[in-house]
Amino acid sequence: MRFMECIGNVTLSRCHPSLEGAVWKVAVPLMHEGLCDRSQGRTEPIVILDQLNAGPGQLMAVSESAEAAAPFHPETKPIDAYNAAILDSINVVDA
Repeated sequence: MRFMECIGNVTLSRCHPSLEGAVWKVAVPLMHEGLCDRSQGRTEPIVILDQLNAGPGQLMAVSESAEAAAPFHPETKPIDAYNAAILDSINVVDA
């Protein structure tokens, strides 16, 4: 699971039948530097299935790969990233 910041919405012209009506967001994964100062520590944006309706600027806990499809078991959904939680805040403690 990684922390990401929502930066916008995605509109699909076509989708897999099992994903009709799904809401998609674009988010940037945050590395340690990004968690301390959002202007740095960002990587390439990815598209995420979002059933929690995160808005731009909100922090999300995102599961990826096989874990992203786990909430839908036994159904099979072709997704690679899923918004598992919207985070109010993150406190980073440097050791």
